[in-house]
Amino acid sequence: MSLNIELNKTPDNDYIEVKLIGEVDIFTSPEFKNKLMSLIESDNINILIDGEGLEYIDSTGLGVLMGIYKKIHENNLKIKIKNLRPNIYKLFDITGLNKVFEIQ
Repeated sequence: MSLNIELNKTPDNDYIEVKLIGEVDIFTSPEFKNKLMSLIESDNINILIDGEGLEYIDSTGLGVLMGIYKKIHENNLKIKIKNLRPNIYKLFDITGLNKVFEIQ
């Protein structure tokens, strides 16, 4: 499977919404990481990750999310995650990442 990443500003322009469609795994994580890191560095804007289309994420993808979280906080920005499927949310719960990220 592959990963598509769609970017849109939220109506209030406070966040860039990042829609993930497909899988974030060892093969697609580098693209995900590069796109978000460059977005943070160039636009210096808060990130809202929409996981509605996210079908799978592995430990590599979770590691990338933690790297993004660190970069976000270094820049005094915010990150939120919304619309996680139950099986994906379960991973966040098991790993304790549901306590790290603001999940809606």
